[in-house]
Amino acid sequence: MTDERFISRETRAEDRELEAGLRPETLADYIGQKPVKAQLDVFIEAAKGRGEAMDHVLLYRPPGLGKTTLAHIIAHELDVPIRVTSGPAIERPADLASILSKLEERGVLFIDEIHRLSHAAEEILYPAMEDNFLDFVLGKGKGLGAQSMRIPLPPFTIVGATTRAGLLTSPLRDRFGITLRLEFYPAEDIREVILRSAGILHVSIEPEAVDILAGRTRGTPRIANRVLKRLRDFAEVRGQGVITQAVAVEGMRLLGVDERGLDGSDLRYLTFLAEKFRGGPVGVETLAAALSEDTETLEDVIEPYLMQVGFLDRTPRGRQLTSEAAAYLGLPRPGRETLFG
Repeated sequence: MTDERFISRETRAEDRELEAGLRPETLADYIGQKPVKAQLDVFIEAAKGRGEAMDHVLLYRPPGLGKTTLAHIIAHELDVPIRVTSGPAIERPADLASILSKLEERGVLFIDEIHRLSHAAEEILYPAMEDNFLDFVLGKGKGLGAQSMRIPLPPFTIVGATTRAGLLTSPLRDRFGITLRLEFYPAEDIREVILRSAGILHVSIEPEAVDILAGRTRGTPRIANRVLKRLRDFAEVRGQGVITQAVAVEGMRLLGVDERGLDGSDLRYLTFLAEKFRGGPVGVETLAAALSEDTETLEDVIEPYLMQVGFLDRTPRGRQLTSEAAAYLGLPRPGRETLFG
């Protein structure tokens, strides 16, 4: 049975280990995102030259584009230790205070899914990011019996990653001196990623197969690496250990990925929108309920790529299929005002 969530779902534990092994450690080895790399190169060198902590960095865009990798590269290039956590893992303000108090001089704290920090944890971050202090209120309440305590922190850098920059509060977003937007990778950069990873994994792959993978992995290095690993399995079991064009085509078919890089979840979304809602517009909450998905999965995982390939519009009235999507699904190609009559 084809796993329709193969592309859309977050990586499993073994895939996370794979990514760690394939992750570049320096900006020079990092493929793609040239404007981001150029900026980081300047900011890192400037911080090192002054002997200061680098300013706080916010990285945003959909999953799998290299935000975690860039956080580790920043720490490596600065030659400082990195601590890793995530917004959902910080349940209490005391958890974040404990992490901050253990940071080393000019160290890096990477907070993934930073948009999911609680309001109370955010309030701990404000003075820490701005003035390098932890502020505590001792005692119950905020009246005369309460006492405040301020603990100094060494200079440090927070690297925050988010798929939903719009959910960050203005006070938190404004405290990041460096904000960088990552883009989907063009096919030529994905080819480089595949070839580099194939070399690390000792996988033989034909140029035609590289082209197939590059065109069907959604401009996302994480997906490219994951698909490469799966096709390695197909090549070893059903081929001669080489990922040929035939192995790539058959493997992608078995994985439920079509020639445009759409998987079962994408096609289900498009078909549902076309058949049940006459192409839209329809609100994302209604779509999520109809598809038995949460809105975050639709907004962060499925919709960005559909918009990138021109199959979906986000309008003030809701989600709407484009005429290009209608043609791809084999439906009549009507005007944009009423896509489905």
